[in-house]
Amino acid sequence: MHIPDGFLSIGVIVVCWVLSIIGIGFALARTRKALGERQVPVMGVLAAFIFAAQMLNFTIAGGTSGHFLGAALAAILLGPWAAMLTMTTVVAIQALLFQDGGLLALGANILNMAVIGPIVAYGFYRGVRTLLGNRKGSLLVAGFVAAWVSIVVAAVACAIELGFSGTSPIGVALPAMAGIHALIGIGEGLITLGALALVAATRPDLIEAERAPAPAGMRWVWGGLAIAIALAL
Repeated sequence: MHIPDGFLSIGVIVVCWVLSIIGIGFALARTRKALGERQVPVMGVLAAFIFAAQMLNFTIAGGTSGHFLGAALAAILLGPWAAMLTMTTVVAIQALLFQDGGLLALGANILNMAVIGPIVAYGFYRGVRTLLGNRKGSLLVAGFVAAWVSIVVAAVACAIELGFSGTSPIGVALPAMAGIHALIGIGEGLITLGALALVAATRPDLIEAERAPAPAGMRWVWGGLAIAIALAL
């Protein structure tokens, strides 16, 4: 998922940087208005957890491996805007200090994992919560679905960027990335589910959707669906 330098064309790099900067700027503007004092330390703790979790790879079929993304967990606990900033910090530190992903490709990696990931995750999370209502287990089901969809959609975005760069034909990169990350998404969903179960049992007040007003939910549902469908097409 972390694209190294040399894999993307200049045009794709520029477009990804522009989209990432727009997304981060919008997130900064929104969090400046809505970020609560309790969320600031949670952002730090969650960033540290996601950073550490992303360093651990788990083996998939055929000798491939994957790692936890964390976009859904961040979006559910912090809301989409604060989640975008948290994920951006994690992805940037990994690139700058650990060379996990290239510096020129950092815009693409931020776009995939820190912008698209949280937006799609939050949209699907709110959609499933709206569909299931207050039924027992709705939080965990919604968290699993959001985590699975977000990592697959982020992988699809990565494949499209590689395809447009000429690194790999889209017809090859797309099914390969989507297929592998559909399996990785199961692990992503289970980790997210377990983390949410722990938070719900100990600090339910930290779950963002329990504090957010319900009417705004459908906008995120349609937004997440729109991004997923656009990338699929």
